[in-house]
Amino acid sequence: MNVREVDKAAIRRWRKRGFYSENVLVKLLQKKGYKAVRIPVSNPSLNPLPDIIARKGAHIYAFEVKNASYYAYFPRQQIEKLFRFLDELVPQQVEFGCKHAILAAHLGKKWIFKEIEWKEWERGRLPEKARILKRDRGNFKLEKGS
Repeated sequence: MNVREVDKAAIRRWRKRGFYSENVLVKLLQKKGYKAVRIPVSNPSLNPLPDIIARKGAHIYAFEVKNASYYAYFPRQQIEKLFRFLDELVPQQVEFGCKHAILAAHLGKKWIFKEIEWKEWERGRLPEKARILKRDRGNFKLEKGS
């Protein structure tokens, strides 16, 4: 194999990891009472599409999912896409406080969820990148649902 073929193989493995984690999360959300779907066209483009959309009661969730060993980084552009999706494509009638942008890190067998607050988006103060470490606790629990 030449270098280009090795690169393609590495990219395929990397994408499979993300696909796997997204599917695992959809099943986990459904088990916890959420209506959830994976967005198969989610990609690193500028389109405001999350990896997963979920609903529980009146609450709508946009998830960005990463698969990693010890830590996961979420660039600002990916965080912005969650808010753009919720802001532009979820109807205004949805009550304030019912739209949630969630970062999900699949670290081995452990999931850690971090909700980014709307006030950060509204004030233009989203972080350059968000980081979730395996030892972190996260600020969002699936059982709670918001």
